[in-house]
Amino acid sequence: MKIFLISTSFNGLTQRFYTELNDAGYNVAVELHHGDHQQVIKQTELFNPDLIICPFLTRRVPSEVWEKYLTIIVHPGIKGDRGPSSLDWAIQEGFDEWGVTLLQADNEMDAGNIWSSKTFKMRDGTKSSIYNREVTYAAVKCLWEVLAFVESNQFTPEALDYNKPEIKGRLQPQMTQPLRSIDWQKESTNTIIKKIHAADGNPGVIDEIYGQKLSLHNVCIEPTLRGEPGDIIAQSPTGAICRATTDGAVWIGHVKLRHENASHGIKLPCTMALSEQIDSSLPLLPIDYKKEGKSLSCQETWYEVDGDIVYVHGAFHNGAMSTKQCHNFLEVYRHAASLPVRAIVIKGGEDSWSNGIHLNHIEAAENPANESWRNINAINDIVYQIINTMDKVTISAVTGNAGAGGAILALASDLVFARKGVIFNPHYKNMGDLYGSEYWTYLLPNRVGKKIAQQLTSECLPISCRKAWEIGMVDTVLDEQHTLFHAQVSHLVKSTLMDQTACSDILKKKANKRCFNESEKALASYRRHELTQMHHNFYVDEKYHQARSRFVHKVSCGKTQENISISALLPRLEECAISKAV
Repeated sequence: MKIFLISTSFNGLTQRFYTELNDAGYNVAVELHHGDHQQVIKQTELFNPDLIICPFLTRRVPSEVWEKYLTIIVHPGIKGDRGPSSLDWAIQEGFDEWGVTLLQADNEMDAGNIWSSKTFKMRDGTKSSIYNREVTYAAVKCLWEVLAFVESNQFTPEALDYNKPEIKGRLQPQMTQPLRSIDWQKESTNTIIKKIHAADGNPGVIDEIYGQKLSLHNVCIEPTLRGEPGDIIAQSPTGAICRATTDGAVWIGHVKLRHENASHGIKLPCTMALSEQIDSSLPLLPIDYKKEGKSLSCQETWYEVDGDIVYVHGAFHNGAMSTKQCHNFLEVYRHAASLPVRAIVIKGGEDSWSNGIHLNHIEAAENPANESWRNINAINDIVYQIINTMDKVTISAVTGNAGAGGAILALASDLVFARKGVIFNPHYKNMGDLYGSEYWTYLLPNRVGKKIAQQLTSECLPISCRKAWEIGMVDTVLDEQHTLFHAQVSHLVKSTLMDQTACSDILKKKANKRCFNESEKALASYRRHELTQMHHNFYVDEKYHQARSRFVHKVSCGKTQENISISALLPRLEECAISKAV
């Protein structure tokens, strides 16, 4: 079966559909709908798919497409819910239950026949987090149900009928900024957090701080500090600022300045974006990274001890790791490694485990090339430290998607446990032919072999957790539900430590392998080779800087990348057809 994915961007859900369908043996191509309807029509006709699925759309599918081909839209709402701000309303209004519906494209937006729908219990979280977890999980279940119905050829989809009692959704208007607006003098902490969560990561809640118009992102509760509602009362070393509410306070982690010529209009930590406006007398609360647990609720890096295990957390916004964040993580890791424990478990973010260097920070730097160099060396130092932790078993517990240097960072550990549903993007070339570092030329071939390593880094395609396990990038795949995943990680590590022989074998094997590998080629040589290429990327070739700027400013190139497009798939289909004919 030929399946065509039409999507506004190759986002997490689209990548999940792409990898799931590829793993199952379907012929899958992608067309990114940037507004050129004729291009979408042309590519659809060229591919002539058996089924079209639209995982993420902000534009209409041309009628010339859905009238001719069965076209299924993924809508992040319960049955009957319609409108472009579905999840925003569910979060801001505090709904207990929400869902995902796969429906047929029709003249009216979100009003087509229903092919599948699943509900889930809502939790406190940002829009992007709920989308990446609950929405994605439910959407994948719906996907397989739809495929079964299509292939059976005996299914009649359900017409949307608001007279049915089970149809609880309604047409909702687009949520505009006036509806998101915060009244700091009247609204509670809970209301403010819901509003910012409902707009995170896009479009944010427009507000004003120190006379600057900006959008607010990445908020959490401050448990003890208090002040006059609306006042900025403290700052943190992570770059967050604390703002008082009517009944407490919140930490705001990131803002995006809205006027021209201000940090290029990109999302940055508050104190970085507002460095010229912040009063020097504003209290800077300390973080003791050698103290177990969190000193501040907005803290990004910390550790926890559980018997013979130390868990090192690095929950960075969107998985990006700046130079300073890398230094903080390394400080925590080194301290954790000095503790009298037998295993170190590295935990990144829940939704984005790690995506490597921080492109926003680099873009905003006075000298982006110099900051790129500092940042890549800082993350290299982390990888080097993990590789050379010889007296403890190290485990990467990959909960969220991992890309570029973050995907390679996970491979530095002795064992890699990954949550089912995680997507890996172990490549760099999409960012302006960036060569990449993080000792990938050592770690990736050691895991998957030279041939597959070359394939992964040149094809630049996402791979599923299952595929990563098949090729050896991942040792163990655990449950897709986050709570079960963490429980399984704890159980597996404790079980490993209880088996003294197995634990000792892991450490002996690591020591012997490192000695042998070092005698053949020193780690320093891998780093030197990678950084030589990166130096050219940063200081000579402009392609990286141009690609980074487009990425950071959300400037579309206006076309589908070739490696996921029809042009990449058709030659393979023609080869198969010739093979069958012969």
